[in-house]
Amino acid sequence: MKHIPLPLSGGRSHEIVVGAPLEKLGRALAPLVQGRRVLVISSAPIARRYAARLLGGLSGAGFQTSLTRMPDGESHKTLEVVRFLYGRALEAKLDRRSVLIALGGGVVGDVSGFVAASFLRGIPFVQCPTTLLAMVDASIGGKTGVDLPQGKNLVGAFWQPKRVWMDLSTLATLPDRQWRTGIAEVIKYGLMADRTLFEQLEKIDLPALKKDVGMQGFLVSRSAAIKAAVVSKDEGETRGLRETLNLGHTFGHAIESVSGYRAYTHGEAISIGMCAAARLGALLGSFPADAVPRVDRLFERWGLPTRVSRRLSRPLILAAMSRDKKTVNGGFRFVVPVGIGRAKVVGGVAPDQVSLTLAEVGL
Repeated sequence: MKHIPLPLSGGRSHEIVVGAPLEKLGRALAPLVQGRRVLVISSAPIARRYAARLLGGLSGAGFQTSLTRMPDGESHKTLEVVRFLYGRALEAKLDRRSVLIALGGGVVGDVSGFVAASFLRGIPFVQCPTTLLAMVDASIGGKTGVDLPQGKNLVGAFWQPKRVWMDLSTLATLPDRQWRTGIAEVIKYGLMADRTLFEQLEKIDLPALKKDVGMQGFLVSRSAAIKAAVVSKDEGETRGLRETLNLGHTFGHAIESVSGYRAYTHGEAISIGMCAAARLGALLGSFPADAVPRVDRLFERWGLPTRVSRRLSRPLILAAMSRDKKTVNGGFRFVVPVGIGRAKVVGGVAPDQVSLTLAEVGL
């Protein structure tokens, strides 16, 4: 097991534990919380595969457990599902010392975290991510929330978990498309913060990675360490540092929203978004134009898209981007790469520059 610290003020520091069997969470959690009542939230397929292992370990450590299932997928990341889960928390008789555990992918973690942040004004929370995307991104940093019809993650809260507990064996049943959507976030870390990681991803591919548990652990641990370092310095996105973690996401979230969260996974959308961000960076003079094809090739190597494959309305894309959380006083702000391994936030980007960039990725 690898323990990655995430230091924060106010007693909210915690560890990200990589390679941790689900059965051992109960014993690790017992000294961290006062309550002994636990509600595990999962999706039906994940619960069938892994809930018994988690619940058995919790019961063995003296916890009284309940399990509830929520529908998975971005279209279910809604306030309606949150209300349903409030009801299940009440049925489980949770109090302010009780613990809520998310067992699943990014949607389960985001929604469960928001329930934990808001139920009884906040109860202890643990993330047990089971997908690569959730392990390297969604489970780390305390962002929780749901979508509105107008856009992604418009309602939410910062709520730090007591632990992030990653059992890499859950990746064994991951479909290839979900492997790729997680790798998109790993590529992001290389492009924004770690040139060596970027170069390592240029040397391997998905078939090799699926057979190499050691490499899986390395990629998850390195990604988690990069994100933890950023979050510890700028938890609330007030200094601009944490914004760099959103490389490709302004474009990507708009693509997800306009396509109805059906055509592209999150990783596929931000893959296109990062290719767009590289082009915008080149247009603005911050990213070498001759490095843009290299970025494209890495996404293609991992079977990820670099352009949209179906027609989407550019006005709708622009409207969705105008509602992005990084927008300030109605002006476009983007994260763009500055060479391989560095990124920065740029503001005041002209609409015609955004339109030119969109055209280059098929929008």
